[in-house]
Amino acid sequence: MILIIDDDPSVTASLALLLKQSGLQSISVSSPTEALVELEKGEIKLVLQDMNFSRQTSGEEGLDLLRRIRTSYTELPVILITAWGSIELAVAGIRAGASDFVTKPWTHQQILQAVGTALELAAAKAKEPKRRAATREELDAGYDFSSVIGKDPKIVRVLELIGRIASTDASVLITGESGTGKEMIADAIHRNSHRKAAPFVKVNLGGIPPALFESEMFGHVRGAFTDARSDRKGRFVMADAGTIFLDEIGDLDPGSQVKLLRVLQDRTYEVLGSSTTRTVDVRVISATNRNLPDLVATGQFREDLLYRLNLITIHLPPLRDRASDIPAIAAHFVKNMERVYRRDHLSIGKAALIWLQNQSWPGNIRQLKHLIERAVLITGKDSLKWTISN
Repeated sequence: MILIIDDDPSVTASLALLLKQSGLQSISVSSPTEALVELEKGEIKLVLQDMNFSRQTSGEEGLDLLRRIRTSYTELPVILITAWGSIELAVAGIRAGASDFVTKPWTHQQILQAVGTALELAAAKAKEPKRRAATREELDAGYDFSSVIGKDPKIVRVLELIGRIASTDASVLITGESGTGKEMIADAIHRNSHRKAAPFVKVNLGGIPPALFESEMFGHVRGAFTDARSDRKGRFVMADAGTIFLDEIGDLDPGSQVKLLRVLQDRTYEVLGSSTTRTVDVRVISATNRNLPDLVATGQFREDLLYRLNLITIHLPPLRDRASDIPAIAAHFVKNMERVYRRDHLSIGKAALIWLQNQSWPGNIRQLKHLIERAVLITGKDSLKWTISN
């Protein structure tokens, strides 16, 4: 049962009908007092809550109700409904424990996607205490994690989390040092989702100049600017129905952050040079090696954008913290080098593997790959033991 809290009868009626058409039961109330009475019955699985219940538009009533819900029903997901001009209020709600927020005017797709994702994540979280930690072999039996090498408990926990959230449309923020394999993890999420047959579009935001951001992300029409000699599809259009991977999200300039926030918020955009508003259906996965909360604190990154990106956060451990996986990762790279450079029977000696496991690897998996490739190129021997270890 979904609880709708809004003092506008037209809003509650519209939401109730939408949910009913999607096979979801709901009950509507118009005040915080009525809401608390319904919650006490213990049948509510999710709350859709407006932030204002009187002529006042400060949102204090909504925040107070949210805090009371979070105190008494800690695991109950709450989705806030607020106006686009009140994004700061929505951010305050997220800080207070809301699961997500939807801005008015909302679309049916926005509401259903937010509700579906929140319910799926709540169901997955409810199962966690009842389950023991999965083994790598058990995870491989249920998911396609073939591109992720390793059995270290730290990476197995990451894969287990991916298994729980891959089937949802939750936005995912992948953090970790440079070279830890964030793109590989994003790909694993996509390949285990219901969007796996649709495109997986990768975008390096750090490589897009601010002046070209709109054209690259949303496309342009012929004549939109001096060099626009033909129409061009943007990355979001390419990823429609699939997944878009926004790498180096922490490098995005403030102006581009605003433009990105709008499409993530409303799933709408305008092609550069056109006034027609278009919609897009994508799952968003982003990644960064920077500390986004620190950037928020210094005003370099929008807090509302951060909350839009990190419904789920996955942190990848550095390679030095999963040294037991280094022999398997190194063997994988050696196998690839055999194919790429037509060098059969390549191998790494035991002493070299021990040496590799004792390194700090500031560049992580990427650095390990480059080192092995360089060793293959500069030696004429099949065994890489002396080239690497000395």
